Amino acid sequence: MAAVRMDGKELAAKVRAGVAAEVAEVGHIGLATVLVGDDPASHVYITSKHRAAIEAGIDARDIRLPDDTSEADVLALVASLNEDPEVDGILVQLPLPSHVNETKVTYAVSPAKDVDGFHPVNAGNLYLGTPIHVPATPSGCMELLQAYDIDPAGKEAVVIGRSEIVGRPMAMLLLHAHATVTICHSRTADLASHVRRADIVVAAVGRPGIVTADMVNPGAACLDVGLTRTDEGIRGDIDAGVEEVAGFLTPMPGGTGPMTIAMLLASTLKAARYRRGLLAFPGN
Repeated sequence: MAAVRMDGKELAAKVRAGVAAEVAEVGHIGLATVLVGDDPASHVYITSKHRAAIEAGIDARDIRLPDDTSEADVLALVASLNEDPEVDGILVQLPLPSHVNETKVTYAVSPAKDVDGFHPVNAGNLYLGTPIHVPATPSGCMELLQAYDIDPAGKEAVVIGRSEIVGRPMAMLLLHAHATVTICHSRTADLASHVRRADIVVAAVGRPGIVTADMVNPGAACLDVGLTRTDEGIRGDIDAGVEEVAGFLTPMPGGTGPMTIAMLLASTLKAARYRRGLLAFPGN
């Protein structure tokens, strides 16, 4: 029997509708997106995020800077957005040009406005189990698991990838949901042996088809985050043949991708609630 399709488009539409309804209740909510340089993929991503924010009723400020913008000017812009009372959330699209220190820029964003969840204050609070803003893709994966009644508690989960954007926060979220978590990566010996015992697999390394049907525990929930553009089209980290073995599977595209944008909007709404005192900011 083929795996149940975990429809990210349908769930994302519900999340976005819910955000739009709450935005109307809260009032003006501002999101500033910052893109530096001419990376084609980044232009596509930021345009999609900007459009989705506007559709949800968020005042989206689309700031695009040339590739030769100095690091000092990027930092000055971030500082001004931190102080701007009309801006609730800030998103600096990565990657930045090579002459701009990404770590320095990421650290410069106010943790309360860091809707990407990349600031060390946000990463630290996730580690401690008191999340403020959490990276959107892992948040979307957790929403998908919940929507399909897949409870991680007591289950074996394998996360393939250890990036600060997906792999590590994904592992933390699963751990806080009481799963037993294994993080695999490029130096993991015998990847198949780890994946084979997992009830939940999250593949996020950007290597097309790295997870094959013979590696998957029958009935497992498999979430495909890796996206690679090839001559044959978009491919995920999970091979198509896994559909015949897994219990649940996200399509690629149309699975985790739509949820990423939806959860970014939810994070922006949360930022507005923090700034208005409608949510208690951890540690205050």
